[in-house]
Amino acid sequence: MNTAPNRPTVAILDYGIGNLRSAQKSLERAGADAIVTRDHKIIMAAHGVVLPGVGAMGRCMESLDAAGLRTIVLETIACGRPFLGVCVGMQMLHSGSDEFGGVAGLAVFDGVVRLLPEGVKRPQMQWNTLTARGPTSMLDRLPDPAWVYFVHSYAPEIHDDVVAICDYGGAITAIVERGNVRGTQFHPEKSGATGIALLANFVNLCT
Repeated sequence: MNTAPNRPTVAILDYGIGNLRSAQKSLERAGADAIVTRDHKIIMAAHGVVLPGVGAMGRCMESLDAAGLRTIVLETIACGRPFLGVCVGMQMLHSGSDEFGGVAGLAVFDGVVRLLPEGVKRPQMQWNTLTARGPTSMLDRLPDPAWVYFVHSYAPEIHDDVVAICDYGGAITAIVERGNVRGTQFHPEKSGATGIALLANFVNLCT
């Protein structure tokens, strides 16, 4: 695998769903040698791994299995490699979702993904600000307030590993973190300079 000097390799999991090229370009701007791949050897050799996702969690889980990547996700996490789930990719790391009558997730995080509360427009398709709920390096050197871009109708319920929230008819999960695993409900690759700075914080974990 050819890597740029002094730039950690980050594997973006290619299972046919997600803003793969946009994620790749943003990670490159954040300082990574980003590779879109489903090759198990490349993924296991990478310094960090990103799981993107858009649309419905059930469809994403089906596509992940069809691409043969479920096991490699869990193995990568278990071996301690920095891992980032983005939007539905973050939702997939939870126990399950209420969407379409219920779907099981990867159960890396406890908690269920639920429909956004009554009284708000669904999806939340807008810029919103982050509020820290616990310590996390993901917010290092970000502006205050940090504006990021959300596109979603579902989000994980608030649980012990939620380290940042946004306000959208109440507290909504924005960032989760435990050990080597992190996830964002918003799209860093659509969040301008703030999103690049957040991805740079993840890339720094991969060095």
